[in-house]
Amino acid sequence: MHAIGHIAANISFAAVAISLTHTVKTLEPAFNVILSRLILGEATPLPVVLTLVPIMFGVGLASAGELSFNWTGFISAMLSNLTFGFRAVWGKAAMTKTLDSTAVYAYTTLISMIVCLPFAIGMEGGLLQSGAATAIAQVGESRFYTDLFMVGLLYHLYNQFAFNTLQRVSPVSHGVCNVVKRVVIIFSSVIFFNQTLTQQALIGTVIALIGTWLYTEASSKHKHKKADPGIGGKPAAE
Repeated sequence: MHAIGHIAANISFAAVAISLTHTVKTLEPAFNVILSRLILGEATPLPVVLTLVPIMFGVGLASAGELSFNWTGFISAMLSNLTFGFRAVWGKAAMTKTLDSTAVYAYTTLISMIVCLPFAIGMEGGLLQSGAATAIAQVGESRFYTDLFMVGLLYHLYNQFAFNTLQRVSPVSHGVCNVVKRVVIIFSSVIFFNQTLTQQALIGTVIALIGTWLYTEASSKHKHKKADPGIGGKPAAE
């Protein structure tokens, strides 16, 4: 799921604007709600579930108003949501006192590499040398290898911190944390890549972000109410 999720996300990045991909991926908490219930048996309270409605509405509005929209990019982003939802839920279930988040991520990454390497060599192996030569000709050898190293390092650290966070919160809360991250990416893409957000796409993005804030507030209130009656069972955030 880790491998498929990243492949689907990168296909979406190539097909549509970065801002659209990350707007669609704000639906990740909705997938996590369903999968947490089906796999972990964790029920998300109705008030919290209702806060996901503005997130989904905002995503739909933003997608309809995005100039670069196409179905390949949209479906790939949705597939990434689904597979990362499975990754979060199964990853959370795999974490124990003897197998912490760092170990789970290490095993997940190793398995993903074994799965992807044969396909990468078979489909793009012949183009790797010419592609690298073209990139080096454009930016220079030093810049190319420095950027390649920094992208790999930062991407690894991002995923490592994500798994460390997952160990401390529920899969649904983890998905909402990812939404906050996407805010920065959406607006960074506008600044650094000169991508244009239509007024409708901007309004949809803002609505989705408001929904994220409502989710945070509802989750906090629910956890506070849940602690008083002394209901048994394992808290979702553990």
